[in-house]
Amino acid sequence: MKFAVPGVASAVVGAVLGAVAVFVVTAAAAQNSRPDVDRSGNQSSSLLNNVEYGSR
Repeated sequence: MKFAVPGVASAVVGAVLGAVAVFVVTAAAAQNSRPDVDRSGNQSSSLLNNVEYGSR
């Protein structure tokens, strides 16, 4: 019986730390921001930054 309480406490602390670690790693790896739009193209000769050659 003297090992039951520390064992249960250790299991609970390990489960909580594991859940927190999974949440933190998932939040850090998430790509939740939009990328910046590249506006360096020539406006008069491009459509959505893809150069159009000739008339279509």
